[in-house]
Amino acid sequence: MSTRGRGPKTGYDRDEFGYAWMDTADGVPLARNGCDTRNDLLARDGEDLEYRSGSDCVVVAMTLDDPYTGTTVEWRKQKAAAVQIDHVVPLSYGWQMGASRWSEDRREQLANDPLNLMPVDGPTNGSKSDSGPASWLPPNKQIRCSYAVRFAQVTLKYEMPVTAADRDAMLAQCGA
Repeated sequence: MSTRGRGPKTGYDRDEFGYAWMDTADGVPLARNGCDTRNDLLARDGEDLEYRSGSDCVVVAMTLDDPYTGTTVEWRKQKAAAVQIDHVVPLSYGWQMGASRWSEDRREQLANDPLNLMPVDGPTNGSKSDSGPASWLPPNKQIRCSYAVRFAQVTLKYEMPVTAADRDAMLAQCGA
């Protein structure tokens, strides 16, 4: 895994990674299936799913075993922010680590790749912001190794370096 320092956020905008939860990001699983990325992930990771009347796509209620806190979240669309879709490798982190020079298609892949996305407790995700593993790890210590592995898998898939501090933090989570 290659390392380098984080570049500037200059020019970063969420829109540089395509509109949120697009179903048209080519080259990623679940694309072009008629459901947006957010609903695909809620359906992938949620249990006891309820869909909007007349839809087999729009999730309006579910139970989520939140990996970040180790708690169960009874989610309802009326309180949508209670569950957020986390970019394991945050988009602004990706921007600072080289995505600013990628094609729009490649940035859209990173933003919509199920490997990089997990439904999680909303407030916990909010505390993460655009942090790498050196400055934020899930409060649930039991999943920190798997979180670090997932972060590494995404950066390797997209040939993205990480900071030396993030690499060291990831290795420390798995006893290396």
